[in-house]
Amino acid sequence: MAREGGAETINYEEVGTYEALMDMTGGRGPDGCIDDVGMEAFGGHGIGYVYDRAKQALGAETDRPIALREAIMACRNGGTVSVIGVYGGFIDKFPMGSVMNRSLTIKTGQCHVQRYWPKLLEHIEKGDIDPSFVITHQLSLEDTPKGYDIFVNKEDDCIKVVLKP
Repeated sequence: MAREGGAETINYEEVGTYEALMDMTGGRGPDGCIDDVGMEAFGGHGIGYVYDRAKQALGAETDRPIALREAIMACRNGGTVSVIGVYGGFIDKFPMGSVMNRSLTIKTGQCHVQRYWPKLLEHIEKGDIDPSFVITHQLSLEDTPKGYDIFVNKEDDCIKVVLKP
């Protein structure tokens, strides 16, 4: 879906994320990186992934910071890492030395929906923007548990569920 919208995409199962980003930017790294996965990250590779899974199994780590670590390590010196993925607890092996020594800016936070909702709804109603492309499933309110299961388990190519009363 991101590729169809014009974004350059990387499949971490096919290539190393860091290496691919360095190749794409001539060794400099992206000006900005966004972690929009948070504790929902799955997959991964290498010793870092094994380490995180072991810590989670022992209850010593709550989140999977795979995407966050990759964003920090790949971002160019002086760049910005934006974290909009949700984290709910503790992460380990946070590369703070890299953040500090490479003068990275980290911005975080969830969307202030109530602040932006009226203006966005106005744009949608006027036809200025059409967010419907992201809606993959429409269900009744009674089917909420089913919709959540489909979404959280990444079934049926689910991206966004809209519940209708």
